[in-house]
Order: sequence, then C-alpha cells, then structure tokens
Amino acid sequence: MTTTAAEAPAPVDGVPAGSPTVPSRVLAPGTSVRTVVAPLVFGAVVIGLWQVLVTALDIDPYVVPAPSAILAEVVDNLGSVTSGAVHTGLNALLGLVIGTLVAVVAAVLASVVRVLDALAAPVVAALSVMPIVALAPVLYTLYGASVETARVLVAALAVLIPVYVNTLRGLRQTKAVHRDLMRAYAATPAQQQWALTLPTAAPYLFTGLRIASSLAVISALVAEYFGGPIGGLGKSITSAASSSNYPLAWAYVLGAIVLGLVFYCVALAVERLATRHR
Repeated sequence: MTTTAAEAPAPVDGVPAGSPTVPSRVLAPGTSVRTVVAPLVFGAVVIGLWQVLVTALDIDPYVVPAPSAILAEVVDNLGSVTSGAVHTGLNALLGLVIGTLVAVVAAVLASVVRVLDALAAPVVAALSVMPIVALAPVLYTLYGASVETARVLVAALAVLIPVYVNTLRGLRQTKAVHRDLMRAYAATPAQQQWALTLPTAAPYLFTGLRIASSLAVISALVAEYFGGPIGGLGKSITSAASSSNYPLAWAYVLGAIVLGLVFYCVALAVERLATRHR
C-alpha cells in the first residue's frame, strides 16, 4: 500500500517524521573520525607555523624554543619526563578520587537536607576563590614537606567544587511527576534515590568530573612549585628553568599537557561507558 503525501506522518516538535534523531546524527559513521582528525590537523598546522616563525625570526630559546628542540629534549629525557608524569599523575589521581567521593556525598546530603545546603553554600563559595599559591605553603607547613599529603589535598580541593556544584544541580533535576510515580509504586526513599535521582544526576556528575580531571592535574602540578618531595613535573620544570635549559623545561610542560589530556580522555571514556544507554 502506497502512502500519499496527505497520509504522511506529521512533524513532531518541528522535526520531520523519519528524520535522524540527535543521537543518531552524533553517532553517525565518520563523526568520531572527524572529531579526532580535525584537532590533530589544526595542531600540526600550529606546530608547523611555530617552527617556521622561531627559525625565521631567530627567536631566543628563553623566549620560546622551537618545537624541534623541545621534541629532542623529550626523546633524550623520556625516562625523566615519564617518571615525573607518573609522580604528578598519582597525586592528581588520588586527589581526584578523594575530591569526587567527598563532593558526591556532600551533594547528596545537601539535596536531601536543605539546611546543609544553606550552610555549605558560603563554604563552597570561599573554597572556589581560594588560590592554590596561598594554600599549598600552608598545607606543607601543616603536614610537612617530606610527604605528598599537601599535593593530594590541593588537588582534592580543586576537584571538590566543580563536582559538588554540578552533582547538586543534577540531583535537583528530577521531576515531581516521576517522584509521584515512584511513590505510587511504593518505592522506598532509598529506591527512589538509586533508580531515579542518581541516574538523572549522572550527566551533571560526569560534566563536573570532566572539568575536575584537568583541574586535578593542574593543581597537583602547581603545588609542586612550593615544596615537597622531588620527582614531579612541577619540580622538574622549576629546576630546568633555573638552570636556563628552556627546551628541557618545555619538554616537561609537554609532559604535563599530555598527562592532562590523558586524565580528560579517561574521564570522557568513563562517561561514555556509564551513559551508553542514553
């Protein structure tokens, strides 16, 4: 039986019937390839222009070294760069895990008890504007400069704010009609939280986690400038710059960039895995 134009399904919300939905367009074949290739091509062009300008204008290394010099230092000091990245990455990972757990628990409590939300608001606002450069030396004085505790705490505090704010907002997105439906099915408060509230808040939680993953690396790196054990990327950058070996300092900076990208990509992969049904 042939369907005429008059019998064709009407558009829904302005989208013609039978047209691809947003998820199908996003997940269409080739989309992921374009998403990866485009930044790589752009990065290659920027690095090429950087090399040409430094060579043509004869720019001194202390201003900005050439990419070829940085790459040569990375190859010559690959073991040192890798060990520094592992050292800093471990502190960042511990801070990310601790900060995320504390933030999620605090957000759940604040969403249930409004008084706690009101009490936590000024504390969160104060922590969000607290500079790391002022916090790190204080923590080193409290816990000692021979342990990694201060660096982990700095990373955890940097993670706490975005994860808490995003998770709390997600926990408040549950519609009243859905809660009424759960009550009609005699669901307990714990079942409502597990089956309704937490899945609704999951996209917001992972948004905060993606932001926090990079902040954890940056915070752990910056905290290394102010003391603590030797071995992280922050200490290595300081040592190389103080000895006027600027290409080596940039090599450690490149290691920090790669470390931050690894954290972000892992957080994105976890989000894709956890929300694959959406």
